[in-house]
Amino acid sequence: MTSSHRAAHTPPPRRTVLLSISVLVTAALSACSAGADSGAEGSNQARAVASPSPKGAATPQEAAKALDTYEDVNSKANAVQDTELLGTVEAGQVHEQSLADYKQFKTWTKADQKEYEQPFAYGSRKYYTPAEQSWFAVKATSGASKSEALLIFDKDDGRFKMVAAVYAEENTAIPEIAVDRHGLATAVTPSTRVGTLAPSQLGAALADLFETGGRKLGSQLATTQVTKESVKYYTDRNKGKNSNWATTAYFSAEPAHSKVYALRMPNGGILAVFPTAHTSEVLLKPPYMGNHQINPSKAEAVYNSTPRAIITDEHQGQALATLTPSGNPSVIAREYRMVDSR
Repeated sequence: MTSSHRAAHTPPPRRTVLLSISVLVTAALSACSAGADSGAEGSNQARAVASPSPKGAATPQEAAKALDTYEDVNSKANAVQDTELLGTVEAGQVHEQSLADYKQFKTWTKADQKEYEQPFAYGSRKYYTPAEQSWFAVKATSGASKSEALLIFDKDDGRFKMVAAVYAEENTAIPEIAVDRHGLATAVTPSTRVGTLAPSQLGAALADLFETGGRKLGSQLATTQVTKESVKYYTDRNKGKNSNWATTAYFSAEPAHSKVYALRMPNGGILAVFPTAHTSEVLLKPPYMGNHQINPSKAEAVYNSTPRAIITDEHQGQALATLTPSGNPSVIAREYRMVDSR
């Protein structure tokens, strides 16, 4: 028997975003004259101290250099699946997914292996840096792909590393990001509620679509192609030939890395990159317990090759959503990788 959990959506290669908050420092200086004319020029007049221009974590040149370095190092690491080298330019949820790719690489087709090993470059780059934050974002395309990606670079071990990369559907643009007169983006605190949810709640809401079909927190999400596909995992969980001997269930899980990145859009809404995770469980039905076992798939066998009565797979993901004050959040892109099987 073979586990029935379908492979998660596999996106194209990945790449990042920046935020900023300006700080205004003012001081009032007042002078008092002894003259009877209290309205005399200069008396009791407040003077504002000019505030410095807000700054982000990186200039456009520094952000470009970080992305160039990522391209070069990541391409070299992918060619030989060098996890140590990859760790010098990647962290966060995207790194969890890359490590899973390396781990399962030997189970892929020769064509997929060859494609993964090819060098890549990001084009059509647009950099967004929020003030007073440790990170920046990039809109870009990869190689010949027409899919636009939103990439996030954050400081890790004193250097910029890619921590998230989410691709929109082909020929679908990533929503616009607002910039101020200083050319900086505006970061939004992830716990800030916008409409029905806050960005920090999106990961759990998306996981609920797998676990309950969206009967709980997932009910607060707008219907999109992504949410439809996610709910389908729930509705189809016990269909097909495997349903004769086993049941399948999904459960919400904690993301390996919890940080959410949110940027203000020109219309007042928010564009958020957020982590999400769930597990899938394939369990033998009672009549088959004791005299049957489930054979893990090739990918599952990388982590545990032992046939067993229950197979639990962990899926770590990242996703992209827009939030507006007048409606439910719309999840417009998502990526998952199976990172463990037990």
